[in-house]
Amino acid sequence: MEKYYVVKYSGQFGFIKPWTAVRDSETFSQQFLTPSIVEGIEKKLFPELLGEEFKGKVHKIKRYRLNYQGLDIQQEKTWSKGGFKYAKKKDTLSRTYYQADNISILNRGIMLNPDLYLAFENKEDASIAFMQTICLCRNEDLLFPVELLELYTTTFDEIEGFELIFTNAENGFKVGHNRYDNASEMFGELKVFGNPIRS
Repeated sequence: MEKYYVVKYSGQFGFIKPWTAVRDSETFSQQFLTPSIVEGIEKKLFPELLGEEFKGKVHKIKRYRLNYQGLDIQQEKTWSKGGFKYAKKKDTLSRTYYQADNISILNRGIMLNPDLYLAFENKEDASIAFMQTICLCRNEDLLFPVELLELYTTTFDEIEGFELIFTNAENGFKVGHNRYDNASEMFGELKVFGNPIRS
C-alpha cells in the first residue's frame, strides 16, 4: 500500500484571497489552495524548482488538506493608486503622500488557527519541508511545522479538511489563473473530508 510522508503546519491566522475578489468591501478567505498556490509553496520549500523547466507544474507535493477553527472578521485599511501624489526628481518618481478621502476599509474573513497537511512521496522531501515555515498567501500569516507523519494514503484521507483536486475545465470549476504558466486558467474539484471546521 502506498505511503505518504506528511508535514503538518499550524498557525494563528491564514487568509487566501479568492481570485474573483477585486477590492471587494467584504471578502472571506478561500478554503482551498489552487495549483499556483501549491506550486508557490513548493518553490519556497525547494528553491531548486525555480528554473524555467519546472514552471506550471507541482512536482513534490502530492496531496494536501486544509482545516481551521473558524473565521474572524478583521478590518484592513487600503487606498487607491490614484490617491498618491508623485514628485519628479532627477528623472525618478517618488510617492509623497496620499489623500485621506481615498482610503477604504475592507472587511476580511480570516481563518483562525489553520492546519495545513502537505503530503510527499519520500521522507527526504518531507524532512526538508519540516525544517521551514510557509504561508498560505500573505507573508504575514506564517504557518509553522509541528509534526512529521508517515501515513498510508487511506489514512491520509481520514484527515478532516478541504482539498482541491486539480482537474480540467470539463471536470471542475475555474479557480483562477496560473501565474507560473502564462496566466492559464486553473480548474479543480473541491473535496470535503469529514468536518473541516475544527471545534
